Amino acid sequence: MGLFTGMNISASALSAQKLRFDLIANNIANINTTNTGETTPGGNPIPYRRQLAVFSSRKSSGDFASYLASGKKELPSEGVQVTRIVESREPFRLEYDPNSPDAAKVAEPGIPVGYVRYPNVNLVEEMTDLISASRSYEANVTVLNSFKTMASKALEIGKG
Repeated sequence: MGLFTGMNISASALSAQKLRFDLIANNIANINTTNTGETTPGGNPIPYRRQLAVFSSRKSSGDFASYLASGKKELPSEGVQVTRIVESREPFRLEYDPNSPDAAKVAEPGIPVGYVRYPNVNLVEEMTDLISASRSYEANVTVLNSFKTMASKALEIGKG
């Protein structure tokens, strides 16, 4: 493990949490978007779907031969990465409003005539996720600052 490995791990987490912030902001901004321009086979508008980030560990870029010689089965992880962004499969919220231009004109499974489908975005969940992402971001900033302080102290020792 090198001197900058900890900084790289923390930096990868900061990048992942920034993307999570962006997705949360996008979800909140589209909380009332009932028409994305796409339609069902019956011609009813499809609302916005909540987006979520899927994280996974980032494999080490270390020397493969040394890991092979050590007998370990997996390379250790060095940070986190966003594997993909998925759309939530939670059901849409239905509201009866036959005068809305986005109200269902044709009955389909899950949407009766006259009902508007609203996005599956819940403001309470988004705010909870936002707090979680914020705390994770703050923790990684603290880790990054600790590594900076340690590296600075190590350089001061060399001045001696």
